[in-house]
Amino acid sequence: MNNSKFQSCIEACQQCLIDCQSCLYQMATKESMNDCPRCCIECVDSCQVAIKAMINDSKWAKDYCKICAEICEWCAEQCGEHNHEHCKKCAESCRKCAEECRKMAA
Repeated sequence: MNNSKFQSCIEACQQCLIDCQSCLYQMATKESMNDCPRCCIECVDSCQVAIKAMINDSKWAKDYCKICAEICEWCAEQCGEHNHEHCKKCAESCRKCAEECRKMAA
């Protein structure tokens, strides 16, 4: 199975998943004025599905990546409004993931 065409997107999704999970964990005891950490839950789930679809070279991979990009953009917007270091890192990973997923979905 050669999924090298997906490699940069898979890596971006993996990093996004890690940073969103970390943000979610660290936000668990904090007040939030927006959809963080709720968006991180959605983002982790969408990244997992997109990764699986790309690894399997699914005919739906582009569709999953398109949805993942939308969720990542929403999460980047939400977490980007916070000054916590983990939120900033999460937002940055989400933006990179969204960019890679948009390329995949094109």
